[in-house]
Amino acid sequence: MSANDFARSRPSLFEAGFSWPVMVIKRSAVDHNVAALARYCADRGESLAPHVKTTMSPQLWERQLAAGAWGLTVATPHQARVVRAHGVRRIFLANELVDDAAAAWAAGEMAHDDGFEFTCYVDSVAGVEILGEATRGRVDRRLRVVLEVGHEGGRTGCRTDTDAMAVARAVRREPSLALVGAAGFEGGLGHDRSTATVGAVTAFARRMRGLLTACDAEGLLDADTGEYLVSCGGSAFFDLVTAELAGDWDTRLPVRVLLRSGAYVTHDSLFYEKLSPFAQDPADARLRPAIEVWGQVLSRPEPGLVLAGIGKRDISFDEGMPVVLATRSRSGDIRVPAGCTVDRLNDQHAYLTVPGDSGIAVGDLVCLGISHPCTAHDKWQLVPLVDDDHRVVETARSYF
Repeated sequence: MSANDFARSRPSLFEAGFSWPVMVIKRSAVDHNVAALARYCADRGESLAPHVKTTMSPQLWERQLAAGAWGLTVATPHQARVVRAHGVRRIFLANELVDDAAAAWAAGEMAHDDGFEFTCYVDSVAGVEILGEATRGRVDRRLRVVLEVGHEGGRTGCRTDTDAMAVARAVRREPSLALVGAAGFEGGLGHDRSTATVGAVTAFARRMRGLLTACDAEGLLDADTGEYLVSCGGSAFFDLVTAELAGDWDTRLPVRVLLRSGAYVTHDSLFYEKLSPFAQDPADARLRPAIEVWGQVLSRPEPGLVLAGIGKRDISFDEGMPVVLATRSRSGDIRVPAGCTVDRLNDQHAYLTVPGDSGIAVGDLVCLGISHPCTAHDKWQLVPLVDDDHRVVETARSYF
């Protein structure tokens, strides 16, 4: 039986014979989240190229494209090839491309399909020269690049405006490349909404605006592109970024503000739940955690201790321990327990501290919420999507 045939029968998660643990995605939450960010961008005249490194799942990114996504963002050449193999015609590689073979592949795809659009980052003169040499003479169109702006202590991206302008001038010298905008990642500037973090994110976006304007004034941007791109915005501070980048630009061509949020599609129960710009909105407007990981209680070896069969191989933990969402008894009663926490994980076990009157018994199921969706999906190649009654209604495959 195929996965699609299995889902068509709409079996109960708890009666279909799954072996535990199992990660599931709540379909209603995904559909709500996709619609919420699409509406946010549409209301502000901005575009969205969701970062599919989070899920690498066609069944999920097709929802995002259907909701109006401008294109898809990826982090690696491998991810770009997977997305392209599924027919996507606009790919934004939010990373430097210094792999000769991958650059040649991108140029080859452009040569074979006039409608295919590929854009990547540059942040060094050396990287520009590698990319230029790898693509020279392979395609009539020039490969689109954006100048990546970075910050001290961050990851990639030009640290100073002087360095950034030198990279932009290097692109201008390469006949196979076209500079079409600027981009950056503000998520590394803080993990809270403190005054310091808000100020740093706002200043970073303002710096991107200034650099794009300077590149345009010097004639370093491609005049034939039709519009410039400025791209920023993970899943934590996109409101701050758009507030700074939206509005009129003093440039020769119009500027498209492009968000790259990715984690929002399945969201989480802890990290982004606290940081999301929607966190203070009314409940029906906030993003909804879509991921649940269900596992069995294997042992109650000490008072107040529960060992569940969910471990590091099964659930994300890099931005905080999972949270206990619910339990299900062997008789089928589902309830939300109070005072239960996950204190640590082994490879295949979760250590839960529970109150003496928790009523959790060996053989029961526990449902855990995650703390970071970007390190959850890669642990599961095929995930059931369930309705609000936990009936399997479709499946989502990931290609990591």
